[in-house]
Amino acid sequence: MQSPVTERKRAFRNIQIGQLMHYRLPLAGKVSILHRVSGLLLFVSLPFILYLLEQSLTSEISFDAFKGFLANPIVKIITLVLSWAYLHHFCAGIRFLLLDTHVAVNKEGGKQTALIVLVVSLLLTLAMALKLFGVF
Repeated sequence: MQSPVTERKRAFRNIQIGQLMHYRLPLAGKVSILHRVSGLLLFVSLPFILYLLEQSLTSEISFDAFKGFLANPIVKIITLVLSWAYLHHFCAGIRFLLLDTHVAVNKEGGKQTALIVLVVSLLLTLAMALKLFGVF
């Protein structure tokens, strides 16, 4: 048995900003960070979204103005980003609800559900982009 004087203690240090580029985050961690980013984006853009909703519901004239506003390609891209944020936040939220009920809590299950969230949210965003840009 080692004496307390010679026993080595493990040193735990905080990760510095420069080390973040070299740290490989698992897929579940990336989905978690994207969930937070999408939630923040939705929260910040909520007044803008509610204003657009109010303008679209006021009258036929304001709805026509809204359609003209949405015809701008930059506004379409912003709408697409907000659509991705909503769809990813929704899919990741379902994943986290399943994790709360102890479904796929192990490492492999977490990786699979994270991949499913990424694929489903990107496919739904692609469908939204195709609809938004008038493909169908």
